[in-house]
Amino acid sequence: MFRGLSAFPLTPTNEQGIDEPAYTALVARLAAAGVDSIGALGSTGNYAYLTREQRARAAKTAVEAADGTPVIVGIGALRTLHVLELAEDAQKAGASGVLLAPMTYQVLTEDEVFGLYEDVTRELSVPLCVYDNPGTTHVRFTDELHGRIAQLPNVGSIKIPGVPEDPREAELRVAALRALIPDTVTIGVSGDWTAARGLNSGCDAWYSVLGGTFPRTALALARAAQAGHADQAVELSDRLEPLWILFRRHGSLRVISAAASHLGLTDEPNLPRPLRGLDETARQEVAAALDTLGLTS
Repeated sequence: MFRGLSAFPLTPTNEQGIDEPAYTALVARLAAAGVDSIGALGSTGNYAYLTREQRARAAKTAVEAADGTPVIVGIGALRTLHVLELAEDAQKAGASGVLLAPMTYQVLTEDEVFGLYEDVTRELSVPLCVYDNPGTTHVRFTDELHGRIAQLPNVGSIKIPGVPEDPREAELRVAALRALIPDTVTIGVSGDWTAARGLNSGCDAWYSVLGGTFPRTALALARAAQAGHADQAVELSDRLEPLWILFRRHGSLRVISAAASHLGLTDEPNLPRPLRGLDETARQEVAAALDTLGLTS
């Protein structure tokens, strides 16, 4: 579950709620492609904008549509009490694991971040992935804090931000973290344009935005790296540079939102307000990139 390709789909949402038929189809598409796990209600899944009831329903829908593929459900919330409630809902839905980012309004101390994971892992019966995402949470983990948290029961993986561009620096980054965590805890890379470097540098998993909409394309890259074909993985990533440019320019969520609607996988709008999709010029850029790359799956 915490190795290989973990694909994170969009949760198509409008002001009336979640588009369950579209969501079911997106998740089933990932399972059919053979991804190693499905990350429901991650950042691409817009978990922070949904009610507890919507999240519980989405978790259940994802597990059912995944048809046996492990589902990792995001349980982040501002209060520990609410995280625990969401964890309970995810486990009742049949989640194989949970994903927790330390959401906050007030700045958290390291002891408060550690305390969050301590409180939550104590109550879990499934493994947890620590979600290190400073771009959205503004919480910055030190490797030492990761090391402390990784010793807690039920911690199974750490989802780190993108690795450095230089391959040697990327290897050192992964090795430094690896030295502080148990062998039972895997390291997964995010920041899709750095995935090939991350996997080639020793990361065990790719927690992928791309994979949530284009699973076969992401699988080809992940499998190349897993097989030790580092140059092939880099080459496959380099081919996707037109899309990576748009990810970096507009943010991966809005690009994937536009891509999903362009392919007819979701209706419009598919993001919860106040989020808005790309403007028409940017949408044309996304459509052109997809056409140039021949991306459909």
